[in-house]
Amino acid sequence: MTSTQQDVPCREARGETEFDAIVVGAGFAGLYMLHKLRELGMKATAIERADGVGGTWHWNRYPGCRCDIESLAYSYSFSEELQREWTWTHRYAAQPEILSYLNHVADRFDLRKDIQLSTSVTAAHYDDASATWAVETDSGERLRSRFFVMATGCLSDRQVPNFAGLESFRGDWYHTGAWPHEGVDFTGKRVAVIGTGSSGIQSIPLIAKQAERLYVLQRTPQFAIPAWNGPMDPEVMRHTRENYADYRQKILDSFVAVPFETQDHGAHEADPQTREAVFEAAWKDGGYLMLLAYPDLIFDERSNAHVSAFVKQKIQARIDDASLAEKLTPSYPFGAKRLCVDTDYFETYNRDNVTLVSLRETPLQEIIPGGIRTSGGDLDVDVIVFATGFDAMTGALLAVDIRGRNGIALRDAWAAGPKSYLGIAVSGFPNMFTITGPGSPSVLSNMVPAIEQHVDWLGALLTYMRDNGFETVEAEREPELDWAARVDEIASATLYPRADSWYMGRNVPGKVEGFMPFAGGTIMYREIVEDIAARGYSGFALDSRTPARTVEHATV
Repeated sequence: MTSTQQDVPCREARGETEFDAIVVGAGFAGLYMLHKLRELGMKATAIERADGVGGTWHWNRYPGCRCDIESLAYSYSFSEELQREWTWTHRYAAQPEILSYLNHVADRFDLRKDIQLSTSVTAAHYDDASATWAVETDSGERLRSRFFVMATGCLSDRQVPNFAGLESFRGDWYHTGAWPHEGVDFTGKRVAVIGTGSSGIQSIPLIAKQAERLYVLQRTPQFAIPAWNGPMDPEVMRHTRENYADYRQKILDSFVAVPFETQDHGAHEADPQTREAVFEAAWKDGGYLMLLAYPDLIFDERSNAHVSAFVKQKIQARIDDASLAEKLTPSYPFGAKRLCVDTDYFETYNRDNVTLVSLRETPLQEIIPGGIRTSGGDLDVDVIVFATGFDAMTGALLAVDIRGRNGIALRDAWAAGPKSYLGIAVSGFPNMFTITGPGSPSVLSNMVPAIEQHVDWLGALLTYMRDNGFETVEAEREPELDWAARVDEIASATLYPRADSWYMGRNVPGKVEGFMPFAGGTIMYREIVEDIAARGYSGFALDSRTPARTVEHATV
């Protein structure tokens, strides 16, 4: 079938800028992917919709925004020089520091010259006749490349709920995922925060200190573990810098790519006194490490019951009012939703100017000119903050009109839920790759090592193609279906499906439900993909044909 017969809007090659590879996104994934492609000698460009690099760390500037993985681990490992020259100032870096780090990376490796900012990719259509991707931007620019890489991040397609009456609201409203760069002054304001996920939990304590009155509209209570954040110990920074090889190996040896030594047995196997001591030590360490206190906390219901009871008791001890504490205590398994890391979140509800509104008891009905109407009455507010999260993992991918072989749209291919091989490639979409896509550990692990692992693996694949004369690579359908079944099987052996989480797609109305990440851990995943590479990239169709470069193109 020729391109004139396909429903694929390919353009005349004349007038298009040609590349070996086009990368969408300039956050952690896009920057490293661009660096890797240049190392391979490819002509590449990264296209970023923001007016600066940084990805999610460019957009998320809400009060209290910081990473929930410790700074030392949430950083690149590909450059020894970069590791040695950068000094982190806090145990958990705040957004400005992470953004400064990514800007430093862009400058240090001279990446900016190959990044197009303030530009959105609107369409990417594959032309089988020329084995290239035709890419269009919101400015009408037309590009063409052999390889197309979506490095758009798992949490970048922000969701503002379609509340009735929002357009009538007389005050100001903001989304935590698109915060004004100049900041927001809440002094003397009556504020409503809708949502108590990570961004809500981080921003609520600081907004409460400014606002005259703060209403927190909660649908589902959250497990949150104190960060115990503070300035980076200079001795810890020095020791890590001198021993980065050992530190990075501990990350590789970790189930979730976080350097932490867990127990060698399940929580339910330990005697109560020992178990309590282990939980207490993990609590004092703080943060995400609580979920790693024992290796079976997310897999075994008995073990999870122990840690859930421990953390619930800790939460309730932080809140003065017993009935309020009950409303703030989760009922789903610990860790089944993304575990939050907080600073004074629960203590904020002890303030006189803070009111919790349970949307399960009094559902939100509509936005009105003067505030918010619930079934329990009206809330008079001047400002609404939507801490309502993202269309996770698939939203940013489906926001682009991506069409593969024979004009099949990715949105149609994923109509029953995302299917991808290893979270890297999709059958029917040759030479297209997704960095930490659905079907990879991604959001269940430390994202930066997950990104590096994918980029390095893709770099090896592209080198293999070059050395062996392959023109295209594509996931085969049967291995893709087998991988999707394996992802589902592992997820069903965990407690993750027991919560209404964005892991399952349950935060987006109409989204097909299904557990999207690979829950088998980063060690298992790495062993699987390395074995696939060692076997000549089994499960991928590699084609060495030389496509016709002069073809009759269809027009839009």
